[in-house]
Amino acid sequence: MILAVVLGGQFLLAAVAPVLTWWLGRNAGYLLAVGYLAGAGLLLSQRPLLLADQAVAVSWPWLPSLGVYAELRMDALNLIFALLVLGVGAFVMAYCPRYLSPDSRHTRVYVTMTLFAAAMLGLVLADDLLLLFVFWELSSILSFVLIGQDGRPQARGPAIQALVITTTGGVALLVAVVVLTVSLGTSDLHLILADPGRLATGPAWAAGALVIFAAITKSAQVPFHFWLPGAMVALTPVSAYLHAATLVKAGIYLLMRFSALFGGQWPWDLTLIGLGLLTAIVGALLALRQHDLKALLAYSTVSQLGLLVSVIGVGTPASDAAAILYTIAHALFKATLFMLVGIIDRQAGSRDIRALSGLRRAMPITVTLTVLAAMSLAGLPPTIGFVGKEAIFEALITVDAVPWLGWIAAGLAVLAATLTFAYAARLVHGVLSGPTRQRELHEPAWSFLAPAAVAALLATALGPAVAILSPMVERAASDARPQGPAPYLAFWHGFTPALGLSALTVLLGTLLFWYRRRTGPVLAAIPTTPPFTGYLERFRRALLRFGAVVARPAQVTAPAPYLARPLLAVVALAAVAGLLLGPLPTGHPDATRPGDWLVLGLLLVALAGLLTTRSALAAVALTGAVGLILAAWFLTTGAPDVALTLMLVEVLTTVVVMLALRGRPGRLVAPGRRVGLIAGAGLAVLAGVAAAVATAALTGRRDLSPAGDWYLREASAVTGGQNLVNTILVDFRALDTLGEAVVLAVVAVGLIGLARPAKAAGQRPDAVRHAVDPVLELAYRVLAPVMLVASAVLFLRGHQELGGGFIAALLAGTAVGLGHLAHPAGAPLLGRLRGAPLLTVGLLLALVVGLAPVAVGRAFLTPVKLPLPGVGSVSSALLFDLGVYLMVLALVVAAVRRLDSAPAGPAPGPIRERVR
Repeated sequence: MILAVVLGGQFLLAAVAPVLTWWLGRNAGYLLAVGYLAGAGLLLSQRPLLLADQAVAVSWPWLPSLGVYAELRMDALNLIFALLVLGVGAFVMAYCPRYLSPDSRHTRVYVTMTLFAAAMLGLVLADDLLLLFVFWELSSILSFVLIGQDGRPQARGPAIQALVITTTGGVALLVAVVVLTVSLGTSDLHLILADPGRLATGPAWAAGALVIFAAITKSAQVPFHFWLPGAMVALTPVSAYLHAATLVKAGIYLLMRFSALFGGQWPWDLTLIGLGLLTAIVGALLALRQHDLKALLAYSTVSQLGLLVSVIGVGTPASDAAAILYTIAHALFKATLFMLVGIIDRQAGSRDIRALSGLRRAMPITVTLTVLAAMSLAGLPPTIGFVGKEAIFEALITVDAVPWLGWIAAGLAVLAATLTFAYAARLVHGVLSGPTRQRELHEPAWSFLAPAAVAALLATALGPAVAILSPMVERAASDARPQGPAPYLAFWHGFTPALGLSALTVLLGTLLFWYRRRTGPVLAAIPTTPPFTGYLERFRRALLRFGAVVARPAQVTAPAPYLARPLLAVVALAAVAGLLLGPLPTGHPDATRPGDWLVLGLLLVALAGLLTTRSALAAVALTGAVGLILAAWFLTTGAPDVALTLMLVEVLTTVVVMLALRGRPGRLVAPGRRVGLIAGAGLAVLAGVAAAVATAALTGRRDLSPAGDWYLREASAVTGGQNLVNTILVDFRALDTLGEAVVLAVVAVGLIGLARPAKAAGQRPDAVRHAVDPVLELAYRVLAPVMLVASAVLFLRGHQELGGGFIAALLAGTAVGLGHLAHPAGAPLLGRLRGAPLLTVGLLLALVVGLAPVAVGRAFLTPVKLPLPGVGSVSSALLFDLGVYLMVLALVVAAVRRLDSAPAGPAPGPIRERVR
């Protein structure tokens, strides 16, 4: 359960982050960092077990009928990536309080980053392909939010670009998941990787190409490398976390994990080696051309990720160990550099390396830490970057798929490392040399420097002390791809070819930096890659233009086109059904009763009046009358729950329409052109006939279904509820109900967003101030308390008798609407209700009720009995129903508030389209 505790703890941290920021402001980051470290400590406590070649796992039923379980599993490889997520996350959270300004949006930053950490933690711990995909996509969505959440216009484009690229890779991963699951008969990742021999040729092998595609989009490999530098518009803590240690490492983790399945085959290995080395060189070349420090680090990240991809493709125990070690090294020194660049930017007011000089005099500690991190980036001793770079050289030399390929690969890696050394030297030279131009520069507070200082010292100390990491890295390499023991990691292996390549890298890098004035123009003239950003943008614009063409028929001001399309679909569907359906079963002789003709006659009278009236008030009343007649009809057929729901919907609709019509003329505008009137009438008749014929043909012609018979016999005993409809909604089909409630929540979110400008309604020239209606005000005072009490009664009795959360929320929403009708400025009590809190609490409550059984090994949304003092026990379905109640009420509140704030408009009625 320790994995569930740590993962659940991350989501819990995200939930309490708003409370912490309300209490501590930006300093809440320190408590969040402690939470991250606590999770890392719990995972690290399992180290002895993992070193003994065992694993920690936990599983819950998710889709048991399909054999899918929500499984978490941790071996040594999972542990290392999880520690990177939580450890670097703790550094960044401790860095945020001093980086964020006191008046910035702390809550949004902390909540989103903590949710992102939870998504990444779930990704590296997931042991089911479907669960892995869910967390993969969640990390992409949250990274999009983090990149663009600063609110700056220039962040919108890069955020969309990153989302498009990473979710495109997510689609490829989804297809790979489906192919592997169908081909191998399971989605259990551990079982799939444990027996690579089960993988046959054909579709399953095609999944390998899809996995590579997904990984290179996430890890910014050529030709998808451009999204990562663009994402540097994000806040520096976001860049330090997402683009150094977590998001971009997701692709690296995916390749390491699936190498056990696809590795050892030349298409997989050569693709990774070639693509990785190309990306390493291209990224280093582009980094060497940058003047903005964050852009330099972004392209540097692209290059370093390329080295990791290439060494994963080698496919030996030594190469796997090298990839794991350098993943740790890169996370440490790159996160350090990003944090230090943020400090320099805050203190000096610039990230342009040409404008920074002489910082060593004013900020000696910051510069010293920058030098240490840059040494690790350049692969200089005694840092961990030196050990990791040597291990990569050693692994690449051993490539033997093609003669001399090993030395060619090592030579290309030396070229990339040489360029890396040159831009690292350029970074150090920029902050060390020259006069101090900003006279008021000074060191930041220790609380600002401490996270970067700890990370920099770790990256330096772990070089000589790499033996501490060796057992875990060796175990992780074996877990990633069982093929023999990995070599023991040490700081000094003697005089080896890899050491010679490291010395050559330093020599060539020094010469490249020393003669930078001569080599700079030459490097700038070397073509790198085509402008893929431009290609993507042109494709996106073309797609938007195509979407505009498709949507053009719907972009009209008249309501007729919107109504015509579904009505035409009804008529077409009826025509097709008439042609294809065969003979129908004989109907029940008692399907029609004499009283039905009376109800039908009343409907015809109401509809005739509705078609002929020109009074808006009469039209509203007659529309409601039609609904009430239908409700009475349902009541006579033995469906009181449907009748009550329909009646409340009609009453609420009447209230909402009255809000919409308030302040507008009471007469309906004359219809449009005669041709349109005739066409509309004809379509209405055809649709009505089609619906009537379908109703007559498809009802009353079959006996009770087996499922219906089972519900009638067993539902009460299984759920303890007597209201069959309610038990189906909140016990048996709760997942369907949750999905429908989420749809309502999405609509409510849109209405809440539209209602926000209402705060300034008093300042709008078109705003109309309505007086309090004394009649409606009296009705509100008398009826609202009764309606609210009745709503509570309907809710509480819903499991046993007529009622339920949906019906009760409609009644409470009607009270809210009546209050807004009586008090245009907002009713004294109900007018204070807001959609957003109701929606948040309702959705969270429904999800918590659904997830709680999972914690004890039961299926999602399984009803359980909860002890209640004085009552005995109640079903958790009641709490789920309460969540539905709150979400429905939130939708009604958002709708009436939006309508109550709307300006007066033209008279209601058909709108004439402008003739051009």
